[in-house]
Amino acid sequence: MDVLTSREIYSNQWITVREDIIRRPDGEQGLYAVVEKSDFAIIVPQDGDRFHLVEQFRHPLRQRFWEFPGGSVADRTLDPIEVARQELREETGLRAEQLTYLGRVAPAPATSTQYGSIYLATVLTEGPHEREPSEQDMRAAWFSRAELEALITEGVMVDAQSVAAYGLLLLHERNQR
Repeated sequence: MDVLTSREIYSNQWITVREDIIRRPDGEQGLYAVVEKSDFAIIVPQDGDRFHLVEQFRHPLRQRFWEFPGGSVADRTLDPIEVARQELREETGLRAEQLTYLGRVAPAPATSTQYGSIYLATVLTEGPHEREPSEQDMRAAWFSRAELEALITEGVMVDAQSVAAYGLLLLHERNQR
């Protein structure tokens, strides 16, 4: 598909929304709204059969949700693995001796340019968290595998990136056998 025109509709420090007029392969024109967002890293902190999650208020859905720690790669000069280490430390206080790349996800490929890199964090050391001001209401806790899976199956953990990260972990574990 060819982009015929593109114009910015809205922009702030986190997202840019643009409108693209495209030509489809059949020659017809189409309209796309595209959300440009920074890429992100999600970290799956695992210690044996326990997983460390964070809970925070998500304004658009007006609820608190449990999810794996993570954050945006706002500084495009940073490698996603550096962002993973930083976000793990900031949100949970954990430091990982080992980060294993599990895969890459695109949470909304029909509307967004954003990709996420997923990492398994192991050989963990606990320390104080270093949360940003916007994360001060965040909570963190350890969950057993059974508890984590119950959060997912009962619709309590609905963050798509976290659910996808757990799926990538299961594939990784299956491939390690």
